[in-house]
Amino acid sequence: MLQRIQTIWILLATIAPVFLFITGQDVEVSRTFPLIKTASAILIVVGALSIFSFKNRPRQIMLNNISIVINALLIGVLLYWLLSLPGGIDFPEKGIEPIFPFIAVICLAIANIYIKKDERLVKSVDRLR
Repeated sequence: MLQRIQTIWILLATIAPVFLFITGQDVEVSRTFPLIKTASAILIVVGALSIFSFKNRPRQIMLNNISIVINALLIGVLLYWLLSLPGGIDFPEKGIEPIFPFIAVICLAIANIYIKKDERLVKSVDRLR
């Protein structure tokens, strides 16, 4: 059932690391560049696994929670990188890289809400049988 609303939220959360992977080209001079690219690739794979494990809702929630933790760590790394640049944080000059993991965390949290709602619905229907 790929047409569920939580699949759309997970897809949006999977697209965010793709944008981070693409826009991270100006981060190449930094020491955190391989870490950012690797974390983005891991998030893309975990997001795809989460989308296609729609039959196993507890696994889907677990994969989403793993993605939330990786995104939170990535936000920390990106903020540290931005703060260590000369001149501090100046959005037009420094980039929008920390926004993508933040958007992914919000989308994954909303997806988890809908997955839990779906799980409660299935359990209530099973109780009636």
